[in-house]
Amino acid sequence: MNEPVHAPTAAERSALALYVQRLGQQAKLASAAMARACTADKNKALKHLAALLREHSAPLQQENAKDLERASAAGLSGPMLDRLRLSAKDLEICAQGCEQLAAMPDVIGEIIGMKQQASGIRVGQMRVPIGVFGMIFESRPNVTIEAASLSIKSGNACILRGGSEAIESNKALARLVQQALVACGLPADAVQLVQSTEREVVGHLITLPEYVDLIIPRGGKGLIERISQDAKVPVIKHLDGNCHTYIDDPCDLAMAVKVADNAKTQKYSPCNASEGLLVARAVAAQFLPLIGKIYADKGVEMRCCPQAKAILSQVPKALVTDASEQDWYEEYLAPIISIKVVEGLDQAIAHINHYSSHHTDAILTRDHMHAQRFLREVDSASVMVNASTRFADGFEFGLGAEIGISTDKFHARGPVGIEGLTSLKYVVLGEGEVRN
Repeated sequence: MNEPVHAPTAAERSALALYVQRLGQQAKLASAAMARACTADKNKALKHLAALLREHSAPLQQENAKDLERASAAGLSGPMLDRLRLSAKDLEICAQGCEQLAAMPDVIGEIIGMKQQASGIRVGQMRVPIGVFGMIFESRPNVTIEAASLSIKSGNACILRGGSEAIESNKALARLVQQALVACGLPADAVQLVQSTEREVVGHLITLPEYVDLIIPRGGKGLIERISQDAKVPVIKHLDGNCHTYIDDPCDLAMAVKVADNAKTQKYSPCNASEGLLVARAVAAQFLPLIGKIYADKGVEMRCCPQAKAILSQVPKALVTDASEQDWYEEYLAPIISIKVVEGLDQAIAHINHYSSHHTDAILTRDHMHAQRFLREVDSASVMVNASTRFADGFEFGLGAEIGISTDKFHARGPVGIEGLTSLKYVVLGEGEVRN
């Protein structure tokens, strides 16, 4: 759903700039308190938040229903409505994520790599919070809880700006977060939700390096590209999720069918759903009719290379079309998948490294050496063997939750959890040593 088209007046723009600056100032002050906060208080806040989410499940769904009704009337597509929906199950997963984070060790203040030097000093690195991060996201209101809970656990402060389509849901969730913080002696301003849906807010937020240390955009490719281009603050990002599943020779056919089905159809809208299916020529005649029947029964359109099309066209009810060059690059977020028959492992790796978005790619194989080569040579943030690409998120990786997926190669890569929201600084311990 598009943001409001209202163009702010000069006075409104000035007011928005002051509003965002105030959020930044409040977050900066709160970040100092969060950096000092003890582990017990942070964990207590997370557990209290989990309890509040369960207690307020029905009212939260009522607020979410307002967003869904408005978005549906505005013509938001099925997959996008799915992203916006906040079910009782979704809220329970959020609550479990908070509890999982509370149970995890606190990495803040941890000192690693301490080594004695010839001069007598000892040098190591201490893990510390980033400070203040800004999170800009679309549709998914559960991101409010994921971002807030990770921010609390990592001792940061955050400013959250969700899409206008989820504004009522996000406001209700943010109120619970601040209630949990205050109840546990932590500053309410440690998690702030931008109340305005004006697009200009984003422009101000990403150009405040004096208050904001990191920006994390989570949404469509257009949003992330715009933020990456305009930001004056470091950005953690991934532009899209063109993920692949490769069916190797040899493979366990039954397992390969099960995983390829799950990777595509368990949910169409997430960025970790497989959009491309590669099949080794030696197993294509056996594998493709099996997966083709499942996709046909579920209404998945298959955009195929000539070899795959020749096989899949024999499957009853199969919706098979010719793949274009663009299809190999495409993130569909819909019941559509590209399918290509490849000679084997070398061609599969080359195809993935050329066309994928370097998000998540998987191999289904019974050959240990093939698996090891795939892990080493596929240049993606998450690489999997005999598992669905749908596992590529922070909750499933045991991070408690994730702030997003990074396909960058510095600081954080893959699902970004607690450690991705921290930095390392050098610490030196001495007993009066001086440099000669």
